[in-house]
Amino acid sequence: MVVSTRPAYRPYLATVADVHRLSPHFVRVAFTGPDFDVFGTAGLDQRIKLILPLTDGSLSDIGQHDEAMIDAGDWYAAWRGIPTESRSPLRTYTVRRIDADARLLHVDFVVHHGAGPAGSWAESASVGDEIVIVGPDRRSEGYRLGLDWHPGTARRLVLAGDETAAPAIGSILESLDASFEVDAFIEVPTRADALALEVPPTFRVTWLARDERDHGAALTEAVAAWSATAAETLARAAAPRRQELADVDVDTDLLWDSPEDSEGEFYAWIAGEAAMVKGLRRHLVQGCGVDRKRVAFMGYWRLGQAERQE
Repeated sequence: MVVSTRPAYRPYLATVADVHRLSPHFVRVAFTGPDFDVFGTAGLDQRIKLILPLTDGSLSDIGQHDEAMIDAGDWYAAWRGIPTESRSPLRTYTVRRIDADARLLHVDFVVHHGAGPAGSWAESASVGDEIVIVGPDRRSEGYRLGLDWHPGTARRLVLAGDETAAPAIGSILESLDASFEVDAFIEVPTRADALALEVPPTFRVTWLARDERDHGAALTEAVAAWSATAAETLARAAAPRRQELADVDVDTDLLWDSPEDSEGEFYAWIAGEAAMVKGLRRHLVQGCGVDRKRVAFMGYWRLGQAERQE
């Protein structure tokens, strides 16, 4: 039953059910939880929050054991009210796959030298470990909150991102059928990090190995080369007049916009390191003239900066 007054997001107690090393830089963790049967199943690029254990293994109490607090939607206020030194780290991730009937949720983590709290936790995670996951409640009519995929009527799609966007791109692509014409470009640390996806054979998915190159260089070149071959499509997606873009300082400002569904043939979805995303968006909107309402972009992180708490 859908309840309009029920919070769209709530904390779920979660236990690690399986840990699988997908590649040198990707780990997939399967979680189970007693309430996952009501976990939202929108898929796509659904965002969730991970409440990670402190160094002593303890978890902050944000109401995960209190049905009244869960129903009231007070988890974030509870988390913010905990003193910083004793507050569990909170990080944003993407649902890679959810099977509510089996009460299984899969999340893919990027692991590497100097990884932040979430990546470091995933690399050492074991079956039985506990965390709290804040995610959608499908009993709420707002459970699709946290989606940035809004293609509207578009059937000509391009997706571009680095390894931090790979889980979302994979989930989105696996939700689409062969009626879409799709190009996806995913930059990953090494060739061995290219992952198998269950997508129609007509989808063009290109994995780009970064190796020793600068972050985003391979992806930027690939999107530029693609746009040269898609000039007619991009021309039909053009705005009626030249668009000015604010010069966002990616070191201090949030680089994030996911326009709502609208009419049009073309749609672009870009995510990953903020400076790279900024450049790709500028190329499509100002370089190619694409209507900015047809381009979603999300700066997930900033090169050279530590992960920030929410």
